[in-house]
Amino acid sequence: MSVIDDLAGELARLPGVGRKTATRLAFHLLKAPPEEAQRLARAILAVRERVKPCSRCGNLSEQDPCAICESPRRDTSTVCVVEEASDISAIERTGEYRGVYHVLGGHLSPLDGVGPAELNINALLGRLGAGSGVREVVLATNPSVEGEATAMYLHKLLAPLGMRVTRIARGLPIGGDLEYADGVTIAEALNARREM
Repeated sequence: MSVIDDLAGELARLPGVGRKTATRLAFHLLKAPPEEAQRLARAILAVRERVKPCSRCGNLSEQDPCAICESPRRDTSTVCVVEEASDISAIERTGEYRGVYHVLGGHLSPLDGVGPAELNINALLGRLGAGSGVREVVLATNPSVEGEATAMYLHKLLAPLGMRVTRIARGLPIGGDLEYADGVTIAEALNARREM
């Protein structure tokens, strides 16, 4: 196996990168000036060395606590629980959420050996203890079977704590057509309907 095949193989291990794209990227790096490949290598090494999980929320950051946890502009009475740190950037892009976050590090998946002990649930419970000032927990797990199971499990744990536990709404996307939506999505949209 050649070094080009080795590089393409490593690139193909990245999420969303198939073998064909990985091979194209490998050849691109070969054609590019050496400085471009060196910059890429340095950036990969730097992110691995300097980015760590925030000790408060689990977000990936160069500083600890992360900028969101440290911001005086954030509403610490609302905690949004997400599966992965990458979910935070999706929510932040909306510009609508002003609270803080908690990263679980995945979702419950007994078939894959992921139970409550493998997730960052104990740290969440620690954050929500007496005197925390948290009034609402927003469960923003993915709308998958595992995400729903995780949200239901967390709801059962958190409901007795006396704070409001909410779930992000699901349904039809803006610009979507009813005729192309599946039955589950339409049912969720109907169940999550609101006053106009």
